[in-house]
Amino acid sequence: MAALNDTNSKALEERAVVGGALAGGRFLGVVESRHWIAVTVLLLIALAAFLPGFASLHPMDRDEPRFAQATKQMLESGDFVDIRFQDEARHKKPVGIYWLQGAVVASAEALGVPQARTTIALYRIPSLVGAIATVVLTYWASLMLGLARREAFLAGAFMACSILLGVEARFAKTDAVLTACSVAVMGGLAMAFLRPQQRFSLLGAVAFWGTVALAILVKGPITPMIAGLATVILCVHQRSGRWLMALRPGLGVLLVALVVAPWFIAIWVKSGGTFFSEAIGNDMLGKVASGQEKHGAPPGFYLLAFFGTFWPAAVLTAIAVPFVWRSRREPWVVFCLAWILPSWLVFEAVPTKLPHYVLPLYAAIAALTARAIFAGAVGPHRPLAKSATLLIPLIPLGLGLGLSYFGLTYDGVLPYAAIPGFVLSVAIAVVSWLLFLRGKVIGSALVSLVAALALSVSVFGLAQPLLRALKVSPRLAEAVAAVGCEKPAVATAGYREPSLVFLVGTDLVMTDGVGAAHFMTAPGCRVALIEARERDAFAQASAALGLSPMLVTSVPGFNINGGRRLAVDVYAVRRD
Repeated sequence: MAALNDTNSKALEERAVVGGALAGGRFLGVVESRHWIAVTVLLLIALAAFLPGFASLHPMDRDEPRFAQATKQMLESGDFVDIRFQDEARHKKPVGIYWLQGAVVASAEALGVPQARTTIALYRIPSLVGAIATVVLTYWASLMLGLARREAFLAGAFMACSILLGVEARFAKTDAVLTACSVAVMGGLAMAFLRPQQRFSLLGAVAFWGTVALAILVKGPITPMIAGLATVILCVHQRSGRWLMALRPGLGVLLVALVVAPWFIAIWVKSGGTFFSEAIGNDMLGKVASGQEKHGAPPGFYLLAFFGTFWPAAVLTAIAVPFVWRSRREPWVVFCLAWILPSWLVFEAVPTKLPHYVLPLYAAIAALTARAIFAGAVGPHRPLAKSATLLIPLIPLGLGLGLSYFGLTYDGVLPYAAIPGFVLSVAIAVVSWLLFLRGKVIGSALVSLVAALALSVSVFGLAQPLLRALKVSPRLAEAVAAVGCEKPAVATAGYREPSLVFLVGTDLVMTDGVGAAHFMTAPGCRVALIEARERDAFAQASAALGLSPMLVTSVPGFNINGGRRLAVDVYAVRRD
């Protein structure tokens, strides 16, 4: 494998006609000299991309706090089989991510971390690890596809700096971990397909099938679907499935069953079978039948979104398409297309669409793009390439202007600390574009990665903490704490975001204005959070009940889910 990579690397240097080798060759020469150097640099890039804003970003409604709250309730109840959000059964995803998050939070508590159960960053650590693993596994999977080290490095770096993986690294959800599992499984499948004479060792087979089992526990059938569709295509292409024997499938199926069956049996017994009817019937098949939770979109959504979610490499991928078509009979390209196309078409056909659904396919796209760049197939000589690559500076320019406008509109002040970072990221992206125009494509790609890192710092590290209008739930939780009661009972009317439950407490009462007024009549220290639409009902009911609750503060902000301004009044009363 190393000899093949070295040969490929030398051949690519000789064939590169775009001048990029001269611009970035010295750096890449150092990176490709040793695997450990390439992996170390990828780890540093991943950390630089994912850590800014990791701890300061508030719980992002709605999915993230739902996952985190369900994990928190597992820790509170000691029940690590059933999954619940307050009193509601959360039978949508298997238990894997909750166990991973719970292990991190419990460890933090044992180490004395204060308020560990309401520290969202702790719940995000599995996602951070999953995203970092995705970067390294993209490098490894690219090597398994036969790419040279420098190509594999660039593919991993493209993944590290992609906007979508950077977002998922900061969210306490399933998708970063699922992507890591998927890339690992597909890398193993590539080994079996491209080197069928090399039977997996026992340890390798256990690692492969153990990863399949973990993927099932994290997000059910997604990874098996991606691998299964690819396998069907490859078997049809080869007119044989004998190459699958290298994976030791008999051992694998048994191992997967032993790992996943205990929890599935336990949740079957615990829920009386309703977990499967909810997860499969309502959640999975519901997404197939219609766009759930206002996430419907027509076919083509993922293709259009790709140019933003896989920035800065997306436009280079588009330019690389003719190269992929010309190379479509090469076995490694056949494998990548089998990885990407059938699952992509399935996701496009399903009415419910969210950008992260196709994230497990991006590693194969990154590998194809990296090989095309080093083969000299991506450059200003391609049709429309010069104008299309304007997207490289336009994305940071658009984000900078958009976040500045948001801060000025909803907080009344520009995010001044972030503006130099936005200017720098745009300037670096312009340099990347100019290098592309001069034919220095490899240098352009490397500089675009620097622009992506600067943008990550600017958006997540500098701008995001200043956009207080987005942080409604954290500010309400602070207001509740400022009331001065040790453990106040809290009700909310009108504002019902899951992040508020996570930050304020599992016992948070969800009601309306009238219900909140009646809630305030009970003994003890009580706090009511009244959204503007419930003010009149709360005031009238309070007057009828003879209540005079104290207005502590009012929290204005912007609800990112509803896409509207809001204001929430905080009332308190103490009744002995």
